[in-house]
Formats: sequence, structure tokens, C-alpha cells
Amino acid sequence: MFYVASIDSRKLSQTDGDGMDSGDTSWLLVSSALVMLMTPALGFFYGGLVRKKNVLATIMHSFFILCLISVQWVLWGYSLAFGPDHWGIIGGLDWLGLRGVGMTPNKDYAATVPHEAFMLFQMMFAVITPALISGAFAERKRFKSFVFFSLLWATFVYDPIAHWVWAAGGWLHSLGALDFAGGTVVHVSSGVAALVAAKVLGERIGLREEAIEPHDATMTILGAALLWFGWFGFNAGSAITAGTLAVSAFVATNTAAAMGALTWMTMSWWHKGQPSVLGAAAGAVAGLVAITPASGFVTVPASILIGLLAGLACYCAVQLKPRIRVDDALDVFGVHGVGGTLGAILTGLFATVAVNPAGANGLLYGNPGQMLVQVVAVAATWAYSAGATFVILKVLDRVFGLRVPEEEELAGLDATQHGELAYQL
Repeated sequence: MFYVASIDSRKLSQTDGDGMDSGDTSWLLVSSALVMLMTPALGFFYGGLVRKKNVLATIMHSFFILCLISVQWVLWGYSLAFGPDHWGIIGGLDWLGLRGVGMTPNKDYAATVPHEAFMLFQMMFAVITPALISGAFAERKRFKSFVFFSLLWATFVYDPIAHWVWAAGGWLHSLGALDFAGGTVVHVSSGVAALVAAKVLGERIGLREEAIEPHDATMTILGAALLWFGWFGFNAGSAITAGTLAVSAFVATNTAAAMGALTWMTMSWWHKGQPSVLGAAAGAVAGLVAITPASGFVTVPASILIGLLAGLACYCAVQLKPRIRVDDALDVFGVHGVGGTLGAILTGLFATVAVNPAGANGLLYGNPGQMLVQVVAVAATWAYSAGATFVILKVLDRVFGLRVPEEEELAGLDATQHGELAYQL
């Protein structure tokens, strides 16, 4: 997310004495609402992919995180992620409880919108990131452990990485890492954490003895469509200003998603003899993931290539899952970990100041050093997210236990964890 205003021509907007722009503020509020929609949409996307005895539990993961992290972000999360810098690593507690975060713009992040509006927009990113991880441990994690994991992970993993990449003074930000809307901060961090979580929790009971099939493909397609819709706020909203940069990011986002869907569907058609509907949905998400860090820095033709490569890479990663014997239940690492990594590195290849003067040129535009910076950002995110996630899980396993008992897993988490059923038939 690159907050220095690009060269935008904004029309029909008004500014006040503090430099706030009504058009930019309106766009950011709408974008915040779009990104908020993505978390319950993720619940539907994941919910359709699990067995019917675990639907409510899976949707609850996303809905509960929307509530939990909304409060955590206001109390201390935003301050840790974006507060005044400490050593390039963390923001500290200067803005605890939003103290000092009001209606006056913060020039370090968004010069034309209220600081509180910027905080709200960032909240929605903080919400969806731990929700993404939940797909890896679907159908087997104890809800109490999930609650504490989400809170600890958001505080000790998401908030520091967001500070590194996006905050004024963050060490990766100062290094020149480009991440327009969350390739490293959101997707790499959550994808790697998902891989670790799946490994620590172990495989679902009966995974290798019986077919575990999605119970409702239509629910997943609905979730994918709503994710695609919300992603316009995710990426185009990260321009902050309602101008040409937002338009460019919007078009790049839609194009990469479409190309990712076409590629994954074609690969499944060639590989398995039939064009997969769920594959098209997964491919669209893969394209959206990969274009996220690049959306405000690359041209539209580059977004086609990014969507194509994301569809290929993520499809292959998912096919390899049985060989590595890690039960990443809903392919979080294969889509978000691999797609986010690919997108972040490709940003260093395709970025151009012709799209965003506040960014940088990539390898194809005469700046090979940008590729190295992107690799450093990805490697740092991989290492920190993996290590911190492992520690958090091990501590919670010792305190509460991570998995439900075998009999509860067989009965389903809807009944055993929540005392409710998705379908009363």
C-alpha cells in the first residue's frame, strides 16, 4: 500500500482547511465497506468447501474474526501497526485506544482523508488476514484455541509485518519494498501461517481412507464472486485518492482475476478432462491474490501475465499437496502463500513509474535492484510468520489443546463446538 499521493486529477471534489478531500474520503469509506464484505464472503467461500457437519463452524471463523479484530484494532492493533515508529520494527502504543487518531489527516499516510477513515480502511485488512488462515485447519480446531490464536497472531504477526512494509519508518518500507495492497502483509503472512498450522495440527481423521468432498459448490461460487467484488475496494481503494491510480488498480485487478480463472479452469480441463467450476473460482482468487501487491504499480498488459502465471503456479501447488502430506484443508498456502509470493516478486519485475510516480521501476524498466528488494521482503515475511505462528500454536496446544477430541471431529464441529446445525432437514 503506497500512500504518497500520485499525480491524480480529481474532479468534482471539495477540500477544507485541513486539506481533506470529500471525494477521496467518500471513496475510502466505500472501499472500507467493500473490504469488510470480503471477510463474510470468505466464510461462504470456505463454507461450501467443507462437509455439511462443519459449515457453521467454518463460517463462524470468519464472522467471529470480523468482530474480534475490529475491537483489537481500535484498542491496540492500529497503534502497533501504524503508530510512530520504534526501530523500524513496531509502532508502539502511542495511539492506544485511538488516542490522537481523529479527523485531521495524517500526512505520513493519507493527506486528503481523516486519519480515522484511514484507520478504518486498514482495519478491514487486519480483519481478513487471520480469517484466511482458518481454511488450513478447517474441520478440526478447538474454537477456544482458535479465539486465542487469532488474537495473538493479529497482535504479534500481522501488526509487526504491516508496520515493516507500510508504516512510515518501517524497515522494509524504508528499504523500498513495493506492496500496494497486501501481497506480503496479507497473503504471504497468512499463507505461510496456514502451512505451519496445518502441519502442527495434523491431518483430518480419515483423510486418506475416504473422499472428503465440498458439500455445496454453489456456496463457494457465491463466496468467490463476493470476494472478487470486494477486492476492488481492497486494491483500488489502496490508492486512497479517488483518481487515476484507483482506476488503474481497478482495471488491473479485474483483468488478473479473469485471467487467473481462465488459466486454472483450462489447466484442470487439460489435466483431468473436465473444466472445473470450483477450479475457475479458485483461479479467480489466485489471480486476485497475485495482483494485489502489484495492482497500483503495473500496466494492464502486465496484469494479464500476472493472472496467467498465478493460475499456473497455484494450480500446480495445489496438485502437489498430497505429496508433501500436509492437510491444508482449503488450499490456503497453495493459493495465498504461493500466489502472494509470486505476485510480490513479479511486482519487482513489472513495476513502472509510468503507472505510479510514487513507486519505482522494476527489472523490465531498468531497475534490477527492485527485484532483490522484493525477494528480501518476501523472505523476511516467510521467516517471521512461520516462526511466530509455530510458537503461538505450540503455546496454545500446551495450554488448551489445539484439536477437538476424535469423537467430536467425527460428529462435526457445528454440533460439538456450537450446538447448532447448518441444515435442519
